[in-house]
This record gives sequence, structure tokens and C-alpha cells, in this order.
Amino acid sequence: MTTLKLVGSRWRSDTFRRLSTRLENILGSKTAKLFEPLKVFTVGDLMRLVPRRYFSGTELSDLSVLRDGEEVAVMAEVVDAKTFNLDDRPYVRARSKPRLEATITDRRGNVVCTFFGQPRLIRYWQDQLHPGARGIFAGKVTRFNGRLQLAHPDFVIVNEHGDVIGGTRRNAALASASNLPLVGLYPLTAKLRTWTIAECAALSLDSLAGIEDPLPERVREAAAVMDLESAFRAVHQPTDKSVISEGRQRLRFDEAFALQLTMAYRRADAASHRAVPRTRRSGGLLDAFDERLPFVLTEGQIAVSEEIMTELGRDRPMQRLLQGEVGSGKTLVALRAMLAVVDGGGQAALLAPTEVLAAQHYQTITRMLGELASGGTLGAPEQATGVVLITGSSSAARRREATLQAASGAAGIVIGTHALLSADVQFADLGLVVVDEQHRFGVEQRAALSAKADPRPHVLVMTATPIPRSVAMTVFGDLETSTLREIPAGRAEVSTVVVDTVRQASWVQRVWQRVAEEVGQGRQAYVVCARISSAGSTGADAENLDGDSDAAPAVAVEDLFQELSSGPLAGLRVEMLHGQLPGDAKDAVMSRFAAGEIDVLVSTTVIEVGVDIPNAAVMVIQDADRFGISQLHQLRGRIGRGTHPGVCLLLTTASDDSTARQRLDAVAATRDGFALAEVDLEQRREGDVLGATQSGSRSSLKLLRVLRDADLIAQARTLAEQCIAQDPELNDPCLADIVLDMEMDAAGDWLERT
Repeated sequence: MTTLKLVGSRWRSDTFRRLSTRLENILGSKTAKLFEPLKVFTVGDLMRLVPRRYFSGTELSDLSVLRDGEEVAVMAEVVDAKTFNLDDRPYVRARSKPRLEATITDRRGNVVCTFFGQPRLIRYWQDQLHPGARGIFAGKVTRFNGRLQLAHPDFVIVNEHGDVIGGTRRNAALASASNLPLVGLYPLTAKLRTWTIAECAALSLDSLAGIEDPLPERVREAAAVMDLESAFRAVHQPTDKSVISEGRQRLRFDEAFALQLTMAYRRADAASHRAVPRTRRSGGLLDAFDERLPFVLTEGQIAVSEEIMTELGRDRPMQRLLQGEVGSGKTLVALRAMLAVVDGGGQAALLAPTEVLAAQHYQTITRMLGELASGGTLGAPEQATGVVLITGSSSAARRREATLQAASGAAGIVIGTHALLSADVQFADLGLVVVDEQHRFGVEQRAALSAKADPRPHVLVMTATPIPRSVAMTVFGDLETSTLREIPAGRAEVSTVVVDTVRQASWVQRVWQRVAEEVGQGRQAYVVCARISSAGSTGADAENLDGDSDAAPAVAVEDLFQELSSGPLAGLRVEMLHGQLPGDAKDAVMSRFAAGEIDVLVSTTVIEVGVDIPNAAVMVIQDADRFGISQLHQLRGRIGRGTHPGVCLLLTTASDDSTARQRLDAVAATRDGFALAEVDLEQRREGDVLGATQSGSRSSLKLLRVLRDADLIAQARTLAEQCIAQDPELNDPCLADIVLDMEMDAAGDWLERT
């Protein structure tokens, strides 16, 4: 039994065959294409595209939340409608186009809707938009003369019951009266309006009439949820607000149960495979390494290491997540596990997400091992092994030599990027796969590397992003979790200061003075930017997380490097690093920085994880509001790794009351990564929890929120485990299809790219 055997299978149940019906078969190809920007391709996708809000005919939207550039649908009341340049006499030529300006209100504030058209259309719209009329207005928010407006929005007029009684001619024909007391406002695009979505949802609902519920009755009863068809009708055609809540609860449970059933199946799958026990050997490589350590392991490192060693000694594959604070010594724990596997006659592969990080791991591990990494060379110690690096930019000769050492077994430790997944990379006896920064990968990459060995290798996943339990249970539900919270002795304190570059403009000069002072005392500094070049957005490493289209473009690495090296930091050894540099150039820059030959490194987030320069004591993060909490915490973790106190300066133009400023203040207030993880999760959506991208794909959580729904997720996990225990081969066609649906989503991008 393997998870991927399901991918490519046919649906076993009529329910999933009907839910997977392509929208073009129900709506026609022209209308179906309009849904693609919303990642809605099937009937099931459309059923889970639920309205953001519901209104009765007497409720109004909050217009204060509108933002420039958004596509919105709002329920509002007309205040007045005035015409301009409206003279349809054939011999009179207007100086400007005829237009109508209708002011709509939520009783607290106003927004102007502007319409252009022929005089007869203007008069028709004015008749529809009489004072007191209520309607749904859909369009793009723009700014004109300093105020927000809706430029030529589509609209329908509704009565107090929510029935459509008028509007633009085109939309009045599209939106048949539903005779329902509640009107749902859906997410929309420029070409797809909320009433069109409602009509398409109604057609899709009709196609699902009489479907069998995919959940076993015992599961529905234990979860106290309504049947699936009723849930779809409750969210798309509600009769009152209470049924909306019940319908959403069912759909949230479905998400949680599908995730947990898939994770439970994966755990059962892993447990069904055999692995070679890798028991620690007395007097071997690990003992030789431990004798050379110049420090004592923390209690946490010892406890987690023993946990890992125990699992490595079993005959089924270890599946473990090692998470910990920045600088807690995860790499050391992972290295000791790799050495134990080498002592047991196997090899270890370390998969890193970037070439910079892979190179850093190679340099760190070879430095820590010293002559113990010189296996196969003249005069090497008896216990020594080979350590090789394989990346996409490796030269042909270097790659050929490294792959030969991996295939022959001469290299006990093989470090690399996605290049390790290539067909030409083979192992003599792969015993352990270590995946660093798992959130940069998906389960499928992990599985592809594991597939290079039979029996299965043990798997250790590392992340420096502290993960709340509810997230770990969801995102890493197929792994057991170990946590390192203790920071090794000797690490310095790091203070963090938010610098408002608008109201504290003079502080910016002081920032660069502080950098120069630290360098003058023999320290080194990082300056981090959100993008590479000012010539377009290519190569951007961060984005404006708050969607403010008025925000000035982020400062680019290339521009700031020139400005600093010829200005406030002239005379210092300033160099630049970003992801678009050739691999050899990146390695050379990092090597010189590590050797102390560079004073200030102006970089993108390629230095976010794994880079260990104990002499780096100051970090300046330009446009810090463009980064998320987790990323800021990771970046800050690059300093204070030695004995010198560190300072992290967060430069921002964000206003005090903005969400972005709240993020920065949270980071400045604490170095507790687990506390910051909770704040981070409250502010943003979770990404793809199963697939290769970990963000933005169709399998991203829709209604489920791992903090709010932690109890629901825990309940779903228990019920899923019961289902797998009773039916480990998924003979129930609906349960098999639930897992198949999740795995097809998760594997889609991965299979296409390979």
C-alpha cells in the first residue's frame, strides 16, 4: 500500500464522480472559464465557494472597508443619482461624455458610483437608482480626486425580501429572483459577478440532487453534522442564518476530516513498510564526533537525539518532525542522526530548498566533522566518511564525481537541493533522508527521495519555523513531532527596534551610522531587501502582505547596494547577494562573508535560514512591513549567534494603526518563536497543507482555520484514525475517494513538473 498508488485511479463512488464533473459540462465552456481565476474547475469546487457574507433586504455593507484596487460586491442604499452632460438633441455636441453619478451609502459613509453611456441608458440607470433604492453593486474600487469610487459597476436592485426587481438590463436578465430571504455575496472577479455565481451554484446544486453522503453515518453522527447535499443548499440557498452556520460547519468538518483521513492513511502506509534498523555502533563515527565537540549538548538536544536514535533502531521507517527555535541546534541533532546511520552501514541525504542553504550545510557539516569528513582520502581516520554536495549549478565534473561517490557508498553524507531528486543521483544504501525547511517542499518531494531506497529510509524533517500544535497536527499530521526550545549557552541577546522612516526620517542616517560603528568594532552586518531589482517585479522575495496598492515599491537590493557602497557605508567592504546570481558567485560571496572578508552583506532573503556567521551582530531589514512574522523571526535569527549582543533594525513606512505595524511590533516585543507563530497564524491564512507548493494551490484551506478549529481538527483526527483502523485498505469507495481527492490536489503540481 502506498499513497501515490491512489493517484491516477478512477473514482469509485458516484458521489465523487458527480462532484468532479467539470463546470463546462454544467455551465458551458464560456461561463466555466470565468471561474478559473477563482481556482474553481469542478462542481465540487463551486459548492465549496461559499458567500463571504449574507444580507437580508434590510442590511447594508460596511463601505469603510473598501480598498483601492479591490473587486467588490456591496449591498448599499442609493442617496441620489445626478446626470451630467446629458443632452441628446442631435444638433448639440456635448463637450464631455454623458455620465451618471450615483451616491450609495451604508448609513455611515458614502461611495460614488460613476456610469458612462448613451443618454437613453443614463436615463434608464437613473430611473433604477432612485433615492431609497437598495441594491448589490459589483465592480472595481478606484480612487478619483482623492476619494474612492466604483467605476461603472454592475448592479441589481433588490426588494426587502432580497428578490431581484431591477438593475442593469444585462444583469436583470441573468439574476432570476430566488425568493430567498438572504442574499449571499460571493468572492468575485472583474468578469464574474456575485449574482452570476449564485445562478451557477443553483444549476450545480440541481445536478447533485440525491447524491449519497460520502461520510459514513457513524462519522456524521459522532461529528453532529448535517448531510452533504443539505449543507450545500444551506450555504448557497439559505432559508435563515441558522442553516448557514450548520452548512458551514459541515463543510469545515469535511476539510478537517479529509486532511486527517489522508494523514492517517499516510501514517498507516509508512508503518506498513520495512526499514533497515540503524543501531548506534560503539567506537564508530558518532562517538569520534562527540569526542571532538568543544561544548556540551543541551538537555533538549540529548533527549531528542535519544528519541531519534531509538526510532532509527527499529525495523519500520522513522517519520519525525524536528522543530525548534532559531539557533536551538537542530542541525547538530540531525548530523548526529546521520552519523549514527553511517555507523549502521547506511547513507544519509540532506535535502535543502536553496543552493545557498545547501552550500551552508555542506560547509557547516564539513567544518564540524573536520578530518572525519575526509573518508576515502589518504591519511583519513578509520571512522571517516565522505561528504559531497550536489546542486543544479554544480559543474559537470564535480557533479559526476559526487554522484559516483553517492552511488558507490563512498559518500556517507550527501547534501543537495532538488538536484538530489534527479534520476542520475542514486545511492548504495540510503538509510536516512533529512529534509530541511519542510515548508519549502511538499510531501511528494520527500516521497520521491525516499523512493530511491528499498527498504524505505528513515525520514527526519526539520523546520526552524515554530509550529503551534494545531498546525503541526494539520500540516505535518503524518509525522511525529520533537521540539527543541532550549538555546545553547553562549548565545548573545538580540534587541529589535522598529524605525519609522517617515516620521523618524533622521533615524535612517543613524541606522547606517550604527552599522558602521559595529563594523568598526570588528563585527559584520546584514542588510535585507524585499526584492532584487527595481526594473519590474521579477525576483521579488517578499510582497506587500496587506495589499496596499498605494504603497511605494520596495527598495531593491541592487539599488541599495549602490547607494550604501557609494554613500553612508563608503570605505567599508560591502557586497551583494541574491537568488539570481550564478551558483558559484553566491557560494563565493557567502564564503568570503563567513571568512570575515566582507563587512556588510546587502541581500534578499536567501540568507533567511541556515546561514551561521557568529561574527554578524547587526541586521537592517528594509521595508520590513513587506515580510511576514515568521520570515522576520527567521531573518533575525541570523545575528546574535556568537557572544556579541545583536541589534535588528526594522525599517518601515507603515502607519501605527496598520496590520503591518502590528506585525513589526509583535516581532520587536519578543524572541519567543512559538508566541510569534500564534500571532502569525492569527493574521494570515494557512497555505497548502499537503502539496508541493505549500501555498496558493487549489488544496489550500478554504473554510477551515487551524487556530479557531483546533478542536474540530482533533475530533476529525480521532474519527479518521478509527476509520483507517477499521478499513486500512480503504475498501469503502467514498473514503477511498476522499483520500484520492486530497492526494490528486496535493500531487497535481508535482506530477506536472516531473
